[in-house]
Amino acid sequence: MTPRTTQKLFDLSGKVALVTGGSRGLGLQMAHALGEAGAKIMLSSRKAEDLEQAAAELQAAGIDARWIAADCSKEEDTRRLADETLERMGAIDILVNNAGASWGAAAEEHPVAAWDKVMNLNVRGYFILAQQVANGYMIPKKAGRIINIASIAGLNGNPPDMKTLAYNTSKTAVIGFTQTLAAEWGKYGINVNAICPGFFRTKMASGLIDMLGEDKMASAAPLRRLGDEEDLKGITLLYASDAGKHITGQWLAVDGGVSVVLGAA
Repeated sequence: MTPRTTQKLFDLSGKVALVTGGSRGLGLQMAHALGEAGAKIMLSSRKAEDLEQAAAELQAAGIDARWIAADCSKEEDTRRLADETLERMGAIDILVNNAGASWGAAAEEHPVAAWDKVMNLNVRGYFILAQQVANGYMIPKKAGRIINIASIAGLNGNPPDMKTLAYNTSKTAVIGFTQTLAAEWGKYGINVNAICPGFFRTKMASGLIDMLGEDKMASAAPLRRLGDEEDLKGITLLYASDAGKHITGQWLAVDGGVSVVLGAA
């Protein structure tokens, strides 16, 4: 075949992308990346007001964006989200599993209910939505991209003061989930990959960053910085587009090099 240009490989025109946890932070950043490359975007999170504002922001940037409020820790909401996206926007080409929760507590005091809350959203919700989207469109068409958001917290541990056992465990599970799903669904033409963000100034991470000290955390990274509002765009677009069509079952840390330091410790 005649090789396509780089611009065409990254082009997502005509594609539909569903982004959970898409009303702010990393989810909204990834939605921008996909939309800027031509994809139509369906955003989801729990709060309609946040989603309305996020969709308006994307629309102001010339992106076709809509939203559905859903709690992906609940099976009925997760299945409704997939069905409504199919009804309103057509078949889903790209799924970004990003909705997530955390809980801060020492391991010996960690509430079981909090453990279940984190696992239900961060792992079980990813599974249910991926299965629903794959069965509804990707497997029949033998094409699709699934991007699961893990974390460097699922790679090498973290500073002891973090005390986020359930979150870390869930993100380790997401990496295993990604690799196993990629192995099973490769025959259907579905690429499944994970992103492991480091520290970004998101609503979820801000309290921890303030507690540990932003300057201290930035100085611990080889690149001497935290993540910003652009740093997930490139890898998201690579995984979602034909530029990454031969990449599956992989994870990439986007962390300024923090995981390298942790891994060597």
